[in-house]
Amino acid sequence: MDGKEKIILGIDPGTNVMGYGVIKVQANKANMVAMGVIDLRKMSDPYLRLGHIFERVTGIIESYLPDEMAIEAPFFGKNIQSMLKLGRAQGVAIAAAIHRDIPIHEYAPLKIKMAITGNGSASKEQVAGMLQRLLKIDNDEMPKFMDATDALGAAYCHFMQMGRPTSDHHYKGWKDFVAKNQDKVKK
Repeated sequence: MDGKEKIILGIDPGTNVMGYGVIKVQANKANMVAMGVIDLRKMSDPYLRLGHIFERVTGIIESYLPDEMAIEAPFFGKNIQSMLKLGRAQGVAIAAAIHRDIPIHEYAPLKIKMAITGNGSASKEQVAGMLQRLLKIDNDEMPKFMDATDALGAAYCHFMQMGRPTSDHHYKGWKDFVAKNQDKVKK
């Protein structure tokens, strides 16, 4: 990556609170542009939440015009219903990026933590603290919700991976997704 500017949108999927973070990369240096959350807690209808996620992620994309999106892969837990809801939220955020022809890179939480802190089992607070130091974020700019710093972590992890294989899953659009996932596509 030379002097070309690149904007990376990071997403931390969630069904109650979804985090986003935007970094600008120029001359191999990353700077935070924005971070925040999409608060879905007051919406009771799960389908309206998904629609809101699509609208807000699309709006964030239109505001910051990212070149790429890095999204945290769902953490596999024991509650199947929670996993389904989280997967839907992640899928809607991915659909918003695909809708705008933005390449998507997916990273496991362990890989993000490892890239930021050097420790795959680091806490959310440790990730936030390291990002604050790496990106020189003032205390008053640090968010109330760690979902925002988790999303910023996904974007920063992608920045760290640039020039190397970017992720396990990289898709340029629906056709590319289908071509790379023939075993998952019904004929």
